[in-house]
Amino acid sequence: MKPLRLTLALAAWLAAPGLALAAPDAAYLPPEPLVLQAIAVHPDVQAAAARASRAEAEARGLAAGPHEPTLSLMSQQRRVQGGLDYREYEAQLSRGVRLPGKARLDREIGRLGREVAGLQLADAEHQAARLLLAQWMEWLRAEAGVAQAQAQLALVQRDRDAIARRVAAGDAARRDLDSAQAAAAQVRAQATAAAARCEAARIALRTTFPSIPLPERAPALPEPVADDTGAQRHIDHIVSRSHEIGAAEREAERLQRAALRARAERRPDPSVGLRWLDERGGEERSLGVVVSIPFGGALRSANADAQRASAAAGSAVAEGMRRLIQREAEQTVRQADAAWRLWRDSWQALEAVRASTGKVRRAYALGEAGIAELIAAQRQEQDSALAEAEARANALEAALLIRVDAHELWHDAGDNDA
Repeated sequence: MKPLRLTLALAAWLAAPGLALAAPDAAYLPPEPLVLQAIAVHPDVQAAAARASRAEAEARGLAAGPHEPTLSLMSQQRRVQGGLDYREYEAQLSRGVRLPGKARLDREIGRLGREVAGLQLADAEHQAARLLLAQWMEWLRAEAGVAQAQAQLALVQRDRDAIARRVAAGDAARRDLDSAQAAAAQVRAQATAAAARCEAARIALRTTFPSIPLPERAPALPEPVADDTGAQRHIDHIVSRSHEIGAAEREAERLQRAALRARAERRPDPSVGLRWLDERGGEERSLGVVVSIPFGGALRSANADAQRASAAAGSAVAEGMRRLIQREAEQTVRQADAAWRLWRDSWQALEAVRASTGKVRRAYALGEAGIAELIAAQRQEQDSALAEAEARANALEAALLIRVDAHELWHDAGDNDA
């Protein structure tokens, strides 16, 4: 991420009124350069990156092989009874030799290990993006709740003050003021609870993704738009681009290669070396070739059986992961459609309740309705407004989750080809 690009994005994010971005459908989301940077430095992503580096090193080690030259040196003093003493020396340089086919399997195991680690790194980035989306939308949801509660509190306090003036003028009963004060106290308690929820959401975002600054005022949430893309197309994209499936399948392949490697290891690698002797003070010298051939036994056979069982388990895990992602993809897409329909119904209900509350307020002003009816109508409107705001945020989050899972949002462009 270039520093200049980050600086410009941050300045636009903090300065622009309404938090408008280049993409109109994402005006309530943080700038993508900031998001990608925050994801890259998330601890889980950093740990996955370190594991990818480890896999790269292990692949180099597998390609180099398990055998290294071994040098043995020996010095001894020979004493001959009734004769001379001799200083004698012995040296041996040997190295194991991988049998044909083992080196190829080791390279394939290393390559697949690198691919598994790379896919796990990409999945860690994906999970961080999902976490950011969930925490960001929770913050917006909480901010909307605070706004609704504060607006309702201002309304009931205005009504309470108006009733207090009427009581002082003798135009209203004292019990009307008591009812208004009770309603104001209830709304004030709800506003306090909404503020606490909002503060908790802010803390979660600030501690989990500290590089993303939160503006003082949350952006307004737009009305969700019905998705005219076929559900099956979304599901296919999510499944085909899943890093979890790819990592599980590559791991199954790696375990299969490891099983073949363990089977090949039942024929142990020989060691070949040169041996040099200097005896009787240099009177006798020899140079020879040393070949050591170990014999495989029950241990190597058991290791091969264990690796074969691990390969079978890996294949089953990969199939299970594919089924899991398929199920979750279908649930995500269906839930997004249901969330949009729920918001539509909530919005229609809110419009109806607002119209009804307006009539009750006019009736109360004319003396045709009591304070209890007005308070009940306003409470119903507040509940409907909160339900609509919650449903609106849920519908937007559900639609965004599809884009995140399909790697169309907050992912590098190359992820779409995963």
